[in-house]
Amino acid sequence: MKIGDFKRDLPLFLAPMAGYTDRAMRLICRRFGADFTESEMVSARALVYQDRKSAPLARLLPDELPAAVQLFGSDPAIIAEAAKIVACGTAGGVAPTAIDLNFGCPVRKIVSNGEGSALMREPNKIAAIVSAVVKAVSLPVTVKIRAGWDAAEKNAAECARAAEAAGASAIFLHARTRSQFYAGSADLSVIREVKAAVRIPVVGNGDVSDAKSARRMLAETGCDGLMIGRAAVGCPFVFREVRAALKGAPIPPVTNVERLSAALLQLDFAIADKGERVAVMESRKQAAQYLFGLRDAAAYRRRICEAKTREEVEAILRAALEKTE
Repeated sequence: MKIGDFKRDLPLFLAPMAGYTDRAMRLICRRFGADFTESEMVSARALVYQDRKSAPLARLLPDELPAAVQLFGSDPAIIAEAAKIVACGTAGGVAPTAIDLNFGCPVRKIVSNGEGSALMREPNKIAAIVSAVVKAVSLPVTVKIRAGWDAAEKNAAECARAAEAAGASAIFLHARTRSQFYAGSADLSVIREVKAAVRIPVVGNGDVSDAKSARRMLAETGCDGLMIGRAAVGCPFVFREVRAALKGAPIPPVTNVERLSAALLQLDFAIADKGERVAVMESRKQAAQYLFGLRDAAAYRRRICEAKTREEVEAILRAALEKTE
């Protein structure tokens, strides 16, 4: 598939996740096989009005590319203006490979403003937003959508066609409705329907957590790539597993040494980006996830969530991992 200068056969994408896909997570997932990453979603209005917390969220550095910055909003003119800011590189960063537009976020405070998945109920407005951004920047513009608003309004194909007609370069489809949030199962038939409805690439998202689920999505939908989200939190190795499966290669096991080194490397990426105090505070929830499935993991995760320094986090991780050897 192709998005601007980015070309790959069956690429693996890291899904944008608010509060998770910071620079540190993007880098560690790239290290283990993600082909393309995305920023946390960034408010277009906040960027335009120079909110001091928003520009850093949209900041990308050269070693992260290919990567996209994801914007959300509902005013075509505001989003187009934000896209221009992003296209020039924000907070001292570089221009992204693409700009992704969020029409899928199910969170109440986003939806109540007529943003995110609320826009799935207004395909014409999706088209207007995409068109405005395509005209404003020379970068490829992609869209992230859901299956629809609820089980009675599964209109992903209609929204995808509207986005394509307005100039979108690719569709990222989370195959759950807004009413599902992240519960229940992704409806793979919706991805298959969207794939048949448009000519631009369609990337499937939802329930891809290992080699088996990745093979199933590809087989049942014919999608052009896979997007992995929650399964990568505390487990960037999922990209390596899926890549091996797609190549028909043996799947390498994850050792405790790898868990420790990956968790600490992700933390070190965060410290380099944000400083130790902020990085440790913000990274504790992800560091704790590296212990998932290990003996007494819950107790060690609670300890990590109280740690204040890198040294403390490392000591807790080592103690937990050594206990399972």
